[in-house]
Amino acid sequence: MLPFEHHYATLPAPLWIACEPTPVAEPSLIAFNRPLAKELGASDVPDDATLAQWLSGNTPMPGAEPKALGYAGHQFGNFVPQLGDGRALLLGEVIDQQGKRRDIQLKGSGRTPFSRGGDGRSPLGPVLREYLVSEFMAAVGIPTTRALAAVASGERVVRQMSEPGAVFTRVASSHVRVGTFQFAAARQDEVALKALADHVIARHYPEAANAEDPYLALLEAVVARQAVLIARWMSVGFIHGVMNTDNCSIAGETIDYGPCAFMEQFDPQKVYSSIDQGRRYAFANQPAIAQWNLARFAETLLPLMREEGDALVEQATDAIRHFEPLFSAEQRRLRADKLGLAMESAQADALMEALQSHMYQGRMDMTATFDALTHCAASPSDASREALLALTSQPEVLAEWLDTWQTEAVAATDTARLDAMRRANPIIIPRNHRVQEVIDAAYKGDFAPFHALLSVVTKPYDESTEARRLAAPASDNEQVLRTFCGT
Repeated sequence: MLPFEHHYATLPAPLWIACEPTPVAEPSLIAFNRPLAKELGASDVPDDATLAQWLSGNTPMPGAEPKALGYAGHQFGNFVPQLGDGRALLLGEVIDQQGKRRDIQLKGSGRTPFSRGGDGRSPLGPVLREYLVSEFMAAVGIPTTRALAAVASGERVVRQMSEPGAVFTRVASSHVRVGTFQFAAARQDEVALKALADHVIARHYPEAANAEDPYLALLEAVVARQAVLIARWMSVGFIHGVMNTDNCSIAGETIDYGPCAFMEQFDPQKVYSSIDQGRRYAFANQPAIAQWNLARFAETLLPLMREEGDALVEQATDAIRHFEPLFSAEQRRLRADKLGLAMESAQADALMEALQSHMYQGRMDMTATFDALTHCAASPSDASREALLALTSQPEVLAEWLDTWQTEAVAATDTARLDAMRRANPIIIPRNHRVQEVIDAAYKGDFAPFHALLSVVTKPYDESTEARRLAAPASDNEQVLRTFCGT
């Protein structure tokens, strides 16, 4: 079905270990992303039963050569020199229709040499969450891994309780992480480190190969991609939940949707992850954490870079310092889009910061606020204004902000700006309570709610009765306050 290649296997063996999936009891296909499969160049897609056998790991997919990838990582600030794919296997790489190399990986396919006593399986709930959220992120243009398939395993997985199991098929530009570089660096294996860096340059940053110092250029390029990525996360209220260095993709994609969530009632210190007891990865902390992770990446590259001594450290430090202005520039651009302002507006930051203060003080839902604001720009009227003011507990205060915004906004008179505003403000996100509803129904054997939610979050700008129903904020008794990883 897929014409596999295996370039990662040319890297030194400490970075990967050949490993076969562990068969499951009774695989059945939950979902298969046919448009993505076509994009990947799949031909002769078989029937669902065969797909379930292949994408559960029960039957080898033609051309696949499964391997578990090694990596280390700082987990909540504490360094672990060996983590690795404890429940995932890279099947191989394909060249998609745009000529880009993409990884195909099974997740939840059984124990590997990196499992550290774990069972190598995944509960059904995290598989469905990752499918929904990664496909939503792709639909709103945020760099992300993708969901190719979800397969029910017919087995139980024990976490906090006994749950149905599943296997997820993930597509990524690559699975190289900051933690992959830390894995080689911790072993003081400069041969593996250089081979890995050269592989990443060739695959993701070919322009760096011609730089005076290719490894400094690599660092600068990764910093730039991460800065843009985090700004885009925050523009839709995304909270990753576990921004460990092993979950920081060198390719600049969102990876590992464990206890992730989307902020509903605006709160810069919002945390959903049940394991983030210290609020390390709260919404507003994400830029600083990304920069911290990139500093750890820079440390691994120091042996490869040309400068020496204090000059070397200063050069790497300067590269990390560039994160902040790059992040701020992208954030300002996104703020102008979200507010319907001219791209060159000097008021984007001030207006957004004032609105965020009103959202926090007025207990406003972030997505609903920007959707209502878009309606105010598209159809200025007393009705659209009142609909926005109805979202806050402090309408008088917000009304003053709205008057100021209306003197600055150009989306009401500029079609291109209005289109940009809508693209920046999706009608729907995968709301936490809706995702939980999908999981609860699936645990009872009903996947219809999953497919219904998937159909609207992958068209996040389309108006429909069903989209409006599923876009509604949670009531007090529907709110999901904690999300769980599933590992």
